Amino acid sequence: MIRALIFDFDGTILDTETPDYETWVEVYREHGHPLSIEEWANTLGTAHSPLDLIEHLIEKTDGRLSRESIRARKRELFHARVFAEPIRPGVREYFRDGEGLGLRIGIASSADHSWVSGHLERLGLLQMVHSIRTAEDVHLTKPDPALFVQALAALGVRPEEAIAIEDSPNGVHAAMAAGIFCVAVDNPITSRLDLDGADLRVRSLAELPLLRLLEHAAQSR
Repeated sequence: MIRALIFDFDGTILDTETPDYETWVEVYREHGHPLSIEEWANTLGTAHSPLDLIEHLIEKTDGRLSRESIRARKRELFHARVFAEPIRPGVREYFRDGEGLGLRIGIASSADHSWVSGHLERLGLLQMVHSIRTAEDVHLTKPDPALFVQALAALGVRPEEAIAIEDSPNGVHAAMAAGIFCVAVDNPITSRLDLDGADLRVRSLAELPLLRLLEHAAQSR
């Protein structure tokens, strides 16, 4: 029996990933260099990326830029974009319906706690969340399963009693490694990435009502 839903945050609840990629592309372009989606995707869903985009750009510009100048420019452009983003389709309904069914709702995110909780509060979702686990709570973020393992413990459920809702390859790998049924939800960026490791892949939560997902997960056990 499913007792909990564990959501990723960035790209799943709020599409911060399209603004992030577009911002990095603009920062790189300002200095005469391209950034491919394949390069950027190394950073997706994890705080332990093999590619440091700031250091990468410094190397491409022969050391003419400082880390702080790049970080400040990226922050300026990114914040203007991300605060204009609406909540992802179907998410509010999942929170509402999950609460109505007595499901516990958790967040497992490789981002910082203040980033996640601040946006959840702004979006009117924070009061429905029972647990938030973020990068500060673990030594390794996704694709390591530690965030999901901690989320399960905080929610008081076993892996087979939860559904993970993710949008990135790193997130899918982490959920599957934790033994949790995983739904991969496309967004404009991750729809181009390999999410085939998930138990189920959908274009939007709006096309899959929660009750149908619960039935699907139960049949897959």
